[in-house]
Amino acid sequence: MTFFDLARRNTERHMFRSALAIIGIVIGVVAIASMGVLGNSINLMVGDVVSDVGDTIIVSPAVGGGGIFGGGGASTGLSERQVEDIRRAIGTNRAIPVITGADRMMVGATTGGVMIYAMHAEDIPYLLEKESGAYLKETAAACMIGKGLADSWKDEGLKLGSRIRIGDETLRVVGILEERGMSFDVNPDHAIVVPHRWYSDRYETDEYDQVIVKVRNVNDIDAVKDAIDERMNRRDDVVNVMDTRRILESITSMYESVTLFLMGIGAISLLVAGVSILNVMMMSVTERTREIGVLRSIGTRRNELMRIFIYEALILGTIGAVVGGILSFGGGYLMTGVFLGDSTYLFNPTSLLYIAFGMSFGVGTSVLCGLYPAWKAAKLNPIQALRHE
Repeated sequence: MTFFDLARRNTERHMFRSALAIIGIVIGVVAIASMGVLGNSINLMVGDVVSDVGDTIIVSPAVGGGGIFGGGGASTGLSERQVEDIRRAIGTNRAIPVITGADRMMVGATTGGVMIYAMHAEDIPYLLEKESGAYLKETAAACMIGKGLADSWKDEGLKLGSRIRIGDETLRVVGILEERGMSFDVNPDHAIVVPHRWYSDRYETDEYDQVIVKVRNVNDIDAVKDAIDERMNRRDDVVNVMDTRRILESITSMYESVTLFLMGIGAISLLVAGVSILNVMMMSVTERTREIGVLRSIGTRRNELMRIFIYEALILGTIGAVVGGILSFGGGYLMTGVFLGDSTYLFNPTSLLYIAFGMSFGVGTSVLCGLYPAWKAAKLNPIQALRHE
């Protein structure tokens, strides 16, 4: 305890110099922690926006696809027979064939373009969650609308029970879908979902743009992919088989690299601050050479002398890390709010870990930078130190 008190006294004797060293640590901790929080928040945001949970396989035609505007055009899609082949290949897993189109819709006196997804009514609950209303029936002239579409068209009167006009036909809104976010299969937030029979009759198409396979056990994804590929692509590449789990892993890996890069930038700032502590400690050794000689002459051991200087570095680093951690919380809140528009990601435990890491890194850097000056002080010859002016 005596050596710690000596260290504390020495930092107080040169308050201005100690304050400058502490400021350097504060800046470094704020930089590395805030950058880490921002990178991790971006990763979390992508995880929230991308709604797939890795249990989905998307099967699409290898060449071309269904016509986006009402299934027209000469491009090929997936036929009913091919969909049945996919169902046989996947066993008890669920295959959801989807047609994607677009048209103009009218709500009241307002007209605008809208994306249309056509599915068999019995498949919709396996892929999409409703927020209110009811799911579709295959024979009904009805539709479900995405949450984003309902919100953006609410001033035009689009709501549950409204009627939407597409061409010369009218659809009643029977349900509103929960917000789903960006996805690799369908993005219904700003679209309408209609029964397959209604779409097929109106646009005279029986070909699908994709088949979404929901795998019951994610451990079976590779086996299901191989089964589809073996059955459908025996002679030629008829379909493309995409595993969303792989895409999610790639995206996660990419943003983890971004996080590490941002933290690396912060770490450079902290290393610069460590150099300032090294400089402060070296100056302290030079100025206190005679004092070191006195301590050695009264029986202070070398390891005890080292402890004094290491304690000084620890005090400077701890104060800087604590202040930096507090400021990092505010900086992280500001950065996530400005760049992402949502500061709630800061309160995720994984984001808070970056603040703790920044503080630990700050203390560790300070102690490491104090080791050489401490060693140099301990190695001083007591007689020569006493003669130092």
